[in-house]
Amino acid sequence: MKAFLVANPKGGSGKSTLATNLAGYFANRGNEVMLGDIDRQQSSREWLGIRPFALPTIDTWAVGHDNVSRPPKGTTHVVLDTPAGLHGKMLERVLKLSTRVIVPVQPSMFDMLATRHFLTELLSEKAVRKGKADVAVIGMRVDARTRAAGELERFFATFELPVLAYLRDTQTYVQATAAGMTLFDLPRSRAERDIEQWRAIIDWAEAG
Repeated sequence: MKAFLVANPKGGSGKSTLATNLAGYFANRGNEVMLGDIDRQQSSREWLGIRPFALPTIDTWAVGHDNVSRPPKGTTHVVLDTPAGLHGKMLERVLKLSTRVIVPVQPSMFDMLATRHFLTELLSEKAVRKGKADVAVIGMRVDARTRAAGELERFFATFELPVLAYLRDTQTYVQATAAGMTLFDLPRSRAERDIEQWRAIIDWAEAG
């Protein structure tokens, strides 16, 4: 079973967008996918509630902020959406369920400051130090023409971590989410540019 933890202590960093679309990719590949949500806001769980039945199935299980339990047997891929402020014992507990960790970061000074502290803590965790959980970062809502994009790139360069992608700021994600969908459920012509940005994410997720 492959288990992906999507985490950043900063609220609004793009965790739920990343988690739902990653789950959507795996579901569209015919896998048995579980999307877990341990955020008190339960954004990902509510999104599952509006997902059309005709689309590839993404299930969930009894998991929450106070109940970080393992998914059911037979699950091939797990994606865990996490709350703002994740740290300490809770971080340690969710890492035990995870084989990969993806940290989404938006190009703002507040996001980078919060993420710097989190990455320092994350990289010191036993599961990461012993190679049981691989870590990568992704830039979210990035306009490559801006100074902020350059600052985010320099921020990432201070960590020896793979930078999987810089995802653009687009309404495609917003519109798909509102319909209970992901990029991978949309007509190819509508999502082609964004799916192209996901190629390195997919390669990393499928490796190993």
